[in-house]
Amino acid sequence: MSLHDLSGVHVALTTPFDAMTGDIDLAALETHAAWLLENGISGLVPNGSLGEYESMDRDERRAVVETVARVTNGRGKLIVGVSAPNWRIAGDHARHAADVGADAVMLLPPTNHASTRAELLDHYRSVAQHGVPVVVYNNPFSTRTDLTPEIIAELGELDGITAVKEFSGDVRRIAEIAERSPHLQVLCGADDLALESAVMGATGWIGGFTGALPRETIRLFELGRLGDVAAALPLYRSLLPLLRWDSGPRFVEAIKYAIDLLGLSAGGAPRPPRRILDELDRELVTRQLQNARGAIGA
Repeated sequence: MSLHDLSGVHVALTTPFDAMTGDIDLAALETHAAWLLENGISGLVPNGSLGEYESMDRDERRAVVETVARVTNGRGKLIVGVSAPNWRIAGDHARHAADVGADAVMLLPPTNHASTRAELLDHYRSVAQHGVPVVVYNNPFSTRTDLTPEIIAELGELDGITAVKEFSGDVRRIAEIAERSPHLQVLCGADDLALESAVMGATGWIGGFTGALPRETIRLFELGRLGDVAAALPLYRSLLPLLRWDSGPRFVEAIKYAIDLLGLSAGGAPRPPRRILDELDRELVTRQLQNARGAIGA
């Protein structure tokens, strides 16, 4: 593997909070991160959207990164979420990621407005100058900026841009990005397109439910990369009702609740303004998880 190889199945980590104080539970985070690596996960991604980075201040984000860095430490890739309203703040997070030895940083477009093409180039160029490989993160649902394959190809010509996490929901883009930018690694971003993305050439997956069901999701993605759709489909169909939460607005709440149901350490309530799922949705996640585990014999 090359130094900047981001292939494999990664976890966009949830951030556990103390139920009494609301502070980040760093011990629980460390336990969960270590468990994921022990179960075959290739890399860990703190401070992504699932990690509720927007609810954290600078010191909290740094504490999360430092905790996860102690766990990865040669055992797995560390891809740090550095998204922010502007490149000055994102660059500060990128410098810290470099200091702790991150393998890459993951960066949305500016999160406070729909960016122009020139602003996007400035944003990514500025953060890439800090010397850590950059994963361009396309999530038009949260940023109002859609990084089309054409735009990604332009960004991909900047020094330091290594990969793209594709979360538009359009699986056709996997092949188009690969055609336009063959030097970029293409990473699946949407859990409910994991198999399709792997079959179409994605070499990695930064997932949400990968943090709850690591062995099952690793198996799914490996089968997809091998092109063994017949073997992958039963597993995929058993997981899909759960995986679809990842592309919806309550993805943080649903994934944390699934983690709770499995007795793992990085679930719990999200930070306000998010709330725990209502009773009907909790029952739905419970049933979907039970059905998935029953179908796969877990």
